[in-house]
Amino acid sequence: MNVIEYFATPGAMTLPGSYATLFDCLPGEIGSLCRAIQGLMIHVHWLERYGVQLPKPRFDELQLRSVAAKLARIGELDPRPLTEVRAMDRRLIGNCRDFSVMLASILRYRGTPARARCGFARYFLPDHYEDHWVCEYWNAELQRWTTVDSQLDDLQRRVLAVEFDPLDVPRDQFLPGGEAWRLCRAGLADPDKFGIFDMHGLWFVRGNFVRDVASLNKIELLPWDCWGLVDVREEDLSAADLALLDRTAELTRGGVSEWETVRQLYESDERLRVPRVIRSYTDAGAQEVRLPELEHTSGH
Repeated sequence: MNVIEYFATPGAMTLPGSYATLFDCLPGEIGSLCRAIQGLMIHVHWLERYGVQLPKPRFDELQLRSVAAKLARIGELDPRPLTEVRAMDRRLIGNCRDFSVMLASILRYRGTPARARCGFARYFLPDHYEDHWVCEYWNAELQRWTTVDSQLDDLQRRVLAVEFDPLDVPRDQFLPGGEAWRLCRAGLADPDKFGIFDMHGLWFVRGNFVRDVASLNKIELLPWDCWGLVDVREEDLSAADLALLDRTAELTRGGVSEWETVRQLYESDERLRVPRVIRSYTDAGAQEVRLPELEHTSGH
């Protein structure tokens, strides 16, 4: 299977399951589709800007990994068709990962190759690379992967003074995790400018990098999910670990032209491959989490 065919079908996290037909009413044009997603979900870090206050139990929605689970919760909050814009307080709480994974799921359901990418964006804070996810889809007309930020609605674009088209994010505005790792390792970028809130540095870059590798293998986990080389202290990284990371970083740059090699590396090395049980770092502390979505996935 080539890379285009691979990303045209859903993976464990993007499979809509019994909720698949809910996608049938959604618009086909990519801009309209992003607006529909924005009408279903609300970003946790923008609640105050939208003037929304929600009870604490609602924040459990951030722990929903699969699109099927998200669609179930969206229906609980408001059973109307997905084309109907929800009231702010009836939208599913999510983050950049969730907006990106939802878009990838819908596109894959339609047979359009799409993949969520974990990395860093330059458009949130000056002179800073913010922890972020976007979605790439194969633009058949242009014959290239096109980067979409489905989180950026009109309010966010105004506040952030975003001048580019979020339906075609320039390559210099979003760095996949591997590219960020390569730049930092080569001394071409300062690792302390990569992160979010008080979390930054090369260890943080490494986490997003390995999450991006997993996402390129259609296992899109939460930003605080850890395993393998994500969950190793910096001082415990071996020379072999660094060599693997450096090699994989080169392979996951740009359009990932050597995707089959990335796939083989991921499947053959438990330092990269997502296991059935991971460690998730939430407000409640570190906890082991079993991923039922991977129970019937080969190679895990």
